[in-house]
Amino acid sequence: MAWKGFAKGLVLAAVLLVSCPSWAAHPLITDDTGTQGKGKFQVELNGQYDWDREDVEGVTVKSTGCQASATLSIGIAENVDLVLSLPYLWAKEKNDSITVYNENGVGDATLQVKWKFFEKNGLSFALKPGIDFPTGNDDRGLGTGKIGGSLFLIASREMGPWAFHDNLGYMRNENNCDERKDIWHASFAATWEVIKDLKLVANVGIERDRDDEANEDPAFIIGGIIYSVNEHFDVDLGVKGGLTRSETNISALAGVTLSF
Repeated sequence: MAWKGFAKGLVLAAVLLVSCPSWAAHPLITDDTGTQGKGKFQVELNGQYDWDREDVEGVTVKSTGCQASATLSIGIAENVDLVLSLPYLWAKEKNDSITVYNENGVGDATLQVKWKFFEKNGLSFALKPGIDFPTGNDDRGLGTGKIGGSLFLIASREMGPWAFHDNLGYMRNENNCDERKDIWHASFAATWEVIKDLKLVANVGIERDRDDEANEDPAFIIGGIIYSVNEHFDVDLGVKGGLTRSETNISALAGVTLSF
């Protein structure tokens, strides 16, 4: 049972690693097509706390985890951004109140390029390829141990105070943890500016489970708010819930974004 707990801890850390990459306006996971503009920068500082509980073969398994991430976006052209993200992870698992996994440290870094290749009448499309670098310690469950990659197609539609975003993605999950290597992702998000500088946001999505033995894929739902203090500073809060058993039960999300 100790081995099962440790293995599940590794999976938890890997899920934390990819759950908040350099995506769209936090707390959303689904990205939008927006870019910074040539010579402009954006810094995102985000945090996430996860809680999960399962009953496995008569054992109560409780998993908790946190992630703090920093993301820097650099506008290298009007329609092209270079995006670098680095997370710091904490993960703990208890089986019937006995701690079987407890690790923290730097996770895998991600380098992405977002290219908005079409924009007309409020409709836009972008491609976002990326590379994952094994900066996290895979022996401690904080990284994959290998270089991976991803490619996302992003669509955005703006309609007055409303905006809608769709993502379809593929991730090559190279790893030393005997996880699936071919991962797909699909998600949809909507934002509504209810009053000036205040947006309500919602997000749903599904992703192929990295666990080869899983019989269902993790699906999520997010609700949250984004408040623009001024044109250069946003704060956000959100709650993420699992729609399937393989997804984390609940997560609390918070972040700040600075543009300059």
